[in-house]
Order: sequence, then structure tokens, then C-alpha cells
Amino acid sequence: MSVTVPPVEQARATVKRRWPIGVELHPGGAHARVWAPKAERVELVAEPDGRATALDREENGYFSGAVPGLDAGGLYRFRLDGKGMLCPDPMSRFQPEGPHGPSQLIDPHRFAWTDQDWRGRAIRGQVIYEMHIGTFTREGTWDAALTQLPALADLGVTVLEVMPVSEFPGRFGWGYDGVNLFAPTRLYGDADAMRRFVNEAHRLGLAVILDVVFNHFGPDGNYLKCFAEDYFTDRYRNEWGEAINFDGPNSKPVREFFLTNAAFWIEEYHLDGLRLDATQSIHDGSEDHGGPHILTEISRAVRKAANGRATILVGENEPQHASMVKPADEGGCGLCAIWNDDLHHSAMVALTGRTEAYYTDYRGTPQEFVSAMKYGFLYQGQWYRWQGKRRGMPAFTVPRPAFVSFLQNHDQIANSARGQRLHALTTPGRLRAMTALILLGPGTPMLFQGQEFAASAPFLYFADHKPELAELVEQGRVEFLAQFPSIAAPAMRAALPKPHAEDSFTRCKLDHRERESNAGVWALHRDLLRLRREDPVFAAQRIGGMDGAVLGEEAFMLRFFGEKEGDDRLMLVNLGRDLTLRALADPLLAPPLDGAWTVLWSSEDPAYGGSGTAAVEQPDGAWRLPGHAALVLGPAWQFPRKSDEAGGNTTPVIMVSKGSETDS
Repeated sequence: MSVTVPPVEQARATVKRRWPIGVELHPGGAHARVWAPKAERVELVAEPDGRATALDREENGYFSGAVPGLDAGGLYRFRLDGKGMLCPDPMSRFQPEGPHGPSQLIDPHRFAWTDQDWRGRAIRGQVIYEMHIGTFTREGTWDAALTQLPALADLGVTVLEVMPVSEFPGRFGWGYDGVNLFAPTRLYGDADAMRRFVNEAHRLGLAVILDVVFNHFGPDGNYLKCFAEDYFTDRYRNEWGEAINFDGPNSKPVREFFLTNAAFWIEEYHLDGLRLDATQSIHDGSEDHGGPHILTEISRAVRKAANGRATILVGENEPQHASMVKPADEGGCGLCAIWNDDLHHSAMVALTGRTEAYYTDYRGTPQEFVSAMKYGFLYQGQWYRWQGKRRGMPAFTVPRPAFVSFLQNHDQIANSARGQRLHALTTPGRLRAMTALILLGPGTPMLFQGQEFAASAPFLYFADHKPELAELVEQGRVEFLAQFPSIAAPAMRAALPKPHAEDSFTRCKLDHRERESNAGVWALHRDLLRLRREDPVFAAQRIGGMDGAVLGEEAFMLRFFGEKEGDDRLMLVNLGRDLTLRALADPLLAPPLDGAWTVLWSSEDPAYGGSGTAAVEQPDGAWRLPGHAALVLGPAWQFPRKSDEAGGNTTPVIMVSKGSETDS
């Protein structure tokens, strides 16, 4: 039997709150505020004793009031209109029993941060590492992931992009079915475990950004409609669930909810920014009536919450709208960067030879790679056959760091029959060459967890739901993959892993001991990232800072221009057979004045598992490009060579491979 405590008359407007919604610690207990316009009465019910506190109704659909006796660690839920069902707090900071259980009052000031001198990171010069906490280690926890951070810092990673962690139902999942957007899931540890992870990352010089889902809620455990139907709208189509109401009737509190969430992660968890999932499904027509788009407001909210720290906002946007990364005063959304799917798709075609489904409009040709390096997106308004419409918009003036370049990410690995990593789908030499292109190119490179050591673990789609929902999810997954004719074949459909099978989850866990067993792959990534970081020509990321040309059917070159005349770098990439160039009628191949080219780095270095690199320039003046390889050349006068006493060869001093003593 519950005991009702009369509302304590505290002036609604005089209570100093940290956030406009949620339950916060205050002297003598807590203060609660929740938006529930469809309710006539709202009570906060403490657990386990059932003590209820009625909240005062405000004129705008909010209910608020003091809650005596509710302390940090206390459990509670809301009861609406005296009905029996109890609902978790829409702004719950933690759900110790999952999304269907009670909310827990968390003291955000309890954690002793030591990152007071951390100033964040801007997008230029960064290397992103996408990770899923549940599979990043065998334990699948924040604390276990924390122990691996020194290795990532040594590798050259600078930004950790953590896949969604908002509370979701079940024992495992990707996180994109989150329903408690303010509560880090219980599956990876408590709220302070996440803070320990961020604090340690900052100590090591690593920024942390969080993947957030602002386009839909998961299908199980979402109680928002109990409070307000207007959180959602049927005016827009959303392939994952009901669209969010950002621009319809009663949308102001909905916008406030998401703007609060964006700022919350920056302020209470010291995060350095956000990755915004599927922004093409964040529908907002406010701009048609003179108001800012919700993404623009999110950008401003994040930067305000950072209070002077540099922040990074990355958008996933399937149609690749360049306006996402334009400043707000130029009609954009103010994001820092956007994923470059075009480059990924072209690379996959070149490396695997497959042109099914959304790879249909790509050929993986040298010209595509030259264009992608020079201009970012390949489609900037041209007709796109796969979708039967135009794709993209002009992006020629977009800063190069705004294009996030990758060969693997969670979606693209899992969008296959077996969730295989790229090293299992192509040849080692080609993959090393393409890795060099991505990691030294002018965009912002991104690695997916385990890519840096050719992890044997696949990355499958996994989601633990109740049986009836699990069956629907499995069916939806099969239908999605049917766009690939090879996967749609009966034999492959029958072999598809079931998302709800525990094995689909556990098989994806990384074994970090493979860093040693695949040391050559690790060295390849480490050396390329070091070259990118320490060579000012590669680090520049300037618009117009490079040009390129096709050299053969599967070969091309890029010339990166230095700030000083003659201080250029040349990258030669050959994904085909050995190629001999007898006519060098292209000025981009010309050596620096009164100089010559020397090889600074080769993907065929034995330290990476390569077969060695012969001289590029032949005695007769012809150039020989090794097959399945990438080479980086620099001015011979700037990089003198030293003798290798054991073999009598010469090595440029910039070489940084693990098997070399030469260190710049």
C-alpha cells in the first residue's frame, strides 16, 4: 500500500535546476520535472516502499515538485493519473534492471574527474576509431575497454567513436534500439564506469564522441507515449519506427528533450562530441518557417555545453548532403564532418570485384579514387541508378577533414552474409595499398575496432529481443540483405546467422592477443598514422593540396603539394599487376627541381608481410610500379638515404616500419 505525500510548495520558477527535465538531487531530497500533457495527475513513486509524491501541474503540460527523502541511489518511477502501471523516468540517468525496471537517482557530482586541463579536439588532424563496448573486449565492459586504450593511443588513434550506449532491452545489441536516451546501459557497467573510461581516455590524449540515435526509438521498452503522444509523428516515413516530432504540434518540449540529451552527454560525461545516426531520418521542417533545423540547434547546444572545449560533431547521412557540414550562418547544420560512403563503396568494388545492391553505381576505378581524394564525395548531384534519383549536392568547397574516410564500419561489415572483415574478402597486398590511401588521404580516416590487427572475429548484426519481436527482427534482416542477389539465394538465406542467437554476439568479441600474432598489420597502421601525423605535407589536409592522374587500368598516382616549392610527396597505388611506365608524359610525375624521387614508404615492406620493393626508376628511365602495392615518394634531397651495413642497401631515413631502425 503506497503512502501519498502532499506536494511541497516550492515556487515552480524559483527552484534552480541543472536541466529542464528529469529528477535531480536537491537539499533534503530531490526535485522532479517531467512533461506529461496528457495526464491530469503525476506522482513520483519511490521503491521499494511505494512512497508517492504528487507533483504540481504547470500550465504548459509539465509537472514538477520537490521529493523529500529520495537520495542518490534511490529507485523510483512515475505513476500517471493514479493508474497501476508505473513508468520509468523519460530522463532516467540509469536503469539498473533494464528499460522496464525502475529508474535510479544518480549523483553526477560524485565522480572525481582529473581531466580539468583537457581542452578537447577539433576535427582537423584526427584519426577516428569506431568501437562497440560490448564486443571490444571479452568482458564487454567499460573497465575492460579502458585497459586497451594505451595501445590505441600508441597506434595513433586520437578520437574514440563509441557506438550507442543508451539503455536497451535484452542481454546484447548494437545499441541503435535505445529507449532510455540519458541512461548508459547497465550491460557495460554503472554510470561511473563510463566516466572512468572517458577520464582515462582524456589522460591518454584521446577524445571520446558518442554515437546517438535521434531519429527513432527502439520497439521495446519505450514508455514515452505514456507521457505524451506528441513525441512522435506520422507525417514522415521512418524505416526503423515512428518518426520523431521535431516540427509539429507540441514539438517544443520534444526538441527540448533532445537538445537536453545532446548537452547532457557533453556536460555530465565530459564527452567531446557526438556522432549522429542516420540524419536523413531526422525530419524537421522548421526551416520552412524561418526556424533553425534541430541539427543546427544540437550543434549549438553541444558547443555551449562544452564551455570552451573543442568538440566534434559527425553526421551519418546516406544521401550525403554537404549542407550538413556548412556553418549555420551559411545555411548549414554546423556539423564538423560526415561519413563518405562513396569512397567506401568504390574501395569495396575495387577490392572484392562485387557490384551488387548499393555498390551498383561504382566501378572501383583509378579515376574514382583520384576524384574522391580531390573532391570528397563522388556523387554531388548526378543521377544515381540504384535509387532512381539524384544523389548528393556540390561539395567542392567543403574542407577536406569534413569527409570521414573508411574501409570498414559496423554497418558495412555486417551488411554481408557472414559479417566478414575486409582482409578475408581481398588479397593482402591490395588491402595494404588501399589502407595507405585511406590513412594518408586528405579526409579524416576512421578505423573499425579490430581492423588495425586484422581481427579474426566477424561483426554480425545481433539483437536480443523477446521471441515475437526477435522473429520480426530476423525477418527484417533477411529482407534487407535480399537486395544482394547472392545473399538472396536460398542456400545463403538458410545460412544467415540469427540476430537473437547468443553466438551471433559472442563470436564478435575481439581477441586483442591478435595484435601480436598479426603484428605486421598493426605495424602497417601504426606507421601510416605516424607518417600522416609527422609529415606536414600529409597533415595539411588542404583544399587543392593535391592532384592526381590515372596511370593504368588499376593504377593511379596522387601528388600532395608542400607549402614550399619542391617539398611534395608522391603516392603511387597499383591494385593490378606489375606496371612499367615507359612514357612519363604527366607533369605530376616530375621530380622536384634539380632533384629526384626517393621511396619513403612501401606497403611491400617485409615488416608488414610484404615481398620487398625494387627500385621504382629503372636504368633506362622507365618506372616500374609493383602490383598490389602503394609507395610514397619524396624529394631525394630532403630525405638522404643511409646504408644498411648488413645488406649494402640504402634506406630513406623517414621509414618507420617496425622492422627498421630508421626513425624520423
